[in-house]
Amino acid sequence: MLAAIVAITPLAIDMYLPAMSTLAKGFGTDVTMVQQSLSIYLAGYALGMLTFGPIADKIGRRPLVIIGLIGFSVVSLLLALTQTIEQFLVLRFLQAFIGAAATVVVPGYIKEIYGENTAKGMSYVSLIMMLAPLIAPTIGSFILELGDWHLIFFMLSFYAAALLVLILLKLKMPSDTDKLQRSQKSFFRSYYTVFSRQGVKLHIASGVLTSFAFFCYLTASPFVYMEVFGLDKSLFAILFSSNVGALMLANIVNSRIVSRYGSKRMLHAGTFFATIAAIGLVLVNVFDLSYHFTVMMLIPLMGSLGIMSVNADAIVLMKFKQETGTATAVIGTLRFGFGATAGPLLAYFYTGTAVPFASLMLFAIVIVALCQTLQNYQSKSYSIAD
Repeated sequence: MLAAIVAITPLAIDMYLPAMSTLAKGFGTDVTMVQQSLSIYLAGYALGMLTFGPIADKIGRRPLVIIGLIGFSVVSLLLALTQTIEQFLVLRFLQAFIGAAATVVVPGYIKEIYGENTAKGMSYVSLIMMLAPLIAPTIGSFILELGDWHLIFFMLSFYAAALLVLILLKLKMPSDTDKLQRSQKSFFRSYYTVFSRQGVKLHIASGVLTSFAFFCYLTASPFVYMEVFGLDKSLFAILFSSNVGALMLANIVNSRIVSRYGSKRMLHAGTFFATIAAIGLVLVNVFDLSYHFTVMMLIPLMGSLGIMSVNADAIVLMKFKQETGTATAVIGTLRFGFGATAGPLLAYFYTGTAVPFASLMLFAIVIVALCQTLQNYQSKSYSIAD
């Protein structure tokens, strides 16, 4: 159920991708204008997380889920009825903004359910949620076979409404009625608490840089596979799915063993293997080897990134009792913000090869390793001082 809530974001982003050219024709504009709706959605989502994170900590998670799903359903319905590209872009911003109210509370619920095993719960939800971007374009294409692009947004509205009914009937957690678990801090004081908490900033940085490496892959993979290596769309889809499969497998492995070894060890192990795989990725492209070697390096690299991401988030969330919504907002906003820089940086370092993309991923992972080394040093210093 929690994964289904989080899935509204990838569904809203990916389901309408096959309909972009149809949308452009329907609105009498070019595809580049319609593509702006992606950036607008991400901006609205980031702002929504920043807004609703502290509010969830103050008034409780359940009201935010209900408000978010109602708003998402209503705005999706309005999107299905829109007539101009200007209306469409404004409504996409609102759809993302209000939808963030529902999704920002999910990590807090996971922490409440799993406690010390939060990373295990994060792995389960991430595993299920990854199916959404994998199947969303296919669902969108199927819907286009049955009707036009309007039907996609009708379906998104129905999905949120059906999920709302499930939430009203089934989502009943102790924190929804226990006011002692809620934060009494002001909006800005909540953010100050998150950023000033000992042992948090470097773990947040680790999670953000991990996401940056992932966004580098998402942004560059079509170019690398189809332009650099000259592969066709079908083979690209297979290879892309194999990397999603690696992420899913990594979350399964993490969910099984993180309780035994702990999130810190899993984060360190993921960083170690990611560094090796990223070095290999750079080398095989520097020496211009076959695409098979790039695939061989990317599969363990993507799996390692999956382990790094969920454990970095879990470590941060475990630092807070009443500010999990605010912490989630910080993590999510920084991730989307830094992820958005992947495209411009790849364009700046463009050489017509896969070397820049591999190098940026390696750079991000090396910085994560430095953050973890510095965190260990600080932890030892605090222990000696105590």
